[in-house]
Amino acid sequence: MFYTFFNTLVKGYLKYRHYRINTMYSNPVETQLEVFITLLDNLKNTEYGKEHKASAINNVSEYKQAFPIVDYEQLFPYIDKMMKGEENILWPGKVHWFAKSSGTTNDRSKYIPITDDNLFENHVAASWDAMSILYSNRPDARIFDRKNLIMGGSLTQMKDKLVIGDVSAILLNRMPAVGRPFYSPDFETAILPDWEDKIEKMAHQCSKDDIVMFAGVPTWSLVLFKRILEITGKKNIREVWPNLRTYFHGGVGFDPYIDQFKALMPGNDIEYYEVYNASEGYFAVQDRVNQKGMLLLLDNAIFYEFISIENMHEDQPDTLTIGEVEVGKDYCIVISTSSGLWRYRPGDVVTFVSVHPYRLMVTGRTKHYINVFGEEVMVANTDRAIKETCELCGGKVNDYTVAPIFMESNSKGGHHWLVEFTEEPQDIAIFTEQLDKKLRSINSDYDAKRHKDIALQNLVIEQAPKGTFHDWLKSKGKLGGQSKIPRLSNERKYIEDLQHFIKQNN
Repeated sequence: MFYTFFNTLVKGYLKYRHYRINTMYSNPVETQLEVFITLLDNLKNTEYGKEHKASAINNVSEYKQAFPIVDYEQLFPYIDKMMKGEENILWPGKVHWFAKSSGTTNDRSKYIPITDDNLFENHVAASWDAMSILYSNRPDARIFDRKNLIMGGSLTQMKDKLVIGDVSAILLNRMPAVGRPFYSPDFETAILPDWEDKIEKMAHQCSKDDIVMFAGVPTWSLVLFKRILEITGKKNIREVWPNLRTYFHGGVGFDPYIDQFKALMPGNDIEYYEVYNASEGYFAVQDRVNQKGMLLLLDNAIFYEFISIENMHEDQPDTLTIGEVEVGKDYCIVISTSSGLWRYRPGDVVTFVSVHPYRLMVTGRTKHYINVFGEEVMVANTDRAIKETCELCGGKVNDYTVAPIFMESNSKGGHHWLVEFTEEPQDIAIFTEQLDKKLRSINSDYDAKRHKDIALQNLVIEQAPKGTFHDWLKSKGKLGGQSKIPRLSNERKYIEDLQHFIKQNN
């Protein structure tokens, strides 16, 4: 009875929030300017702001001239000071929480400050915005009447009240007690550091609850679901959770996994929502079911700039603000946030699918693409090619990575795919041929380089044994939702390391 009553109360609040979203998009440029002014007022009271004379800045143009575009390495000396307890460095006051983000399998982790302003005005606010979109699309939703599955990261308590962990674990840890009864598993299980132990305990606990919504990285969700089916003996997840209706996913491209999810969750009443959520901020959420594009959240304590893709390798390229972007063009995103990330490049490439309102797709990473031969292949290209090839030839892909085959004196260049199938296609040769054709049809630059095999030969697929990607990450202590093998790389480091791992363990 309490849950039903609470769900009714929440629906009223979410109706207001959705009205706020609509209002925001009536004045997007003005909304972003207000965010900028608020952030600037805080910047003026920091060491970083004083170094760059923020007190003399009156507008966005002056801000661009005074502050450089930076990557994590440029901000790390300041973040290091914050982690040592110093105050007013990148944001006013002392910061106790830091999100650990590996992003890839690189040895160095990034530590992103999570200020109270950032936590509540961005991450929490955007989560409520996502719920308001869901309830607007489906007024009969019962998210706060049943249970919702959470798969958080882990936390480490350091000295001097310093806490480091995944942003998901920080959110769970700081969630008010009134919200906890609506989630499964219990929070101690949700933030366990050992992912294999976490999956096992979650499978036993969550399979007994009435789950209506879940959120998480597709790869780990599939691992959990398969273990739940083993435990319960059920044929699919809908038999375990008959009231399941909603999945919020992000972190990796969803196209290679959609068929597996549809097989595990049969029926036409499941709604899939993509979110653009990272340690650096919660940026966007899909607002239309079955239509590509995520709504950029312009009023959640982040000021956005965009670098045209052709200028992305310049040291200090010109940037565009929200009112200057165009549909169909690729941009590198630049953010200024309430966590003290000033003109910061998270490394994502986005494309706007509409500007009324502003909806975008993440098409790749500035460091995760292949352009050895001028082919400019992005992750969005390879994800789509894999999906369409599986639909045509059969087979289901668990994970993959692609590296260049470098030209030699007597051979042409090409792309080397290491693919782990959950279900192998009937004919791998036909699958390889069709994958190459699909990629050519999707990416004109790749097609041009493949023309008559002048610059590039047909791509090569090497099959990885089942469990390879999981076991390789485990061997490096990188299991978890924040750890991912780059889909694409301009070097052969990852693929050769994986080949060596396969040779040693098979």
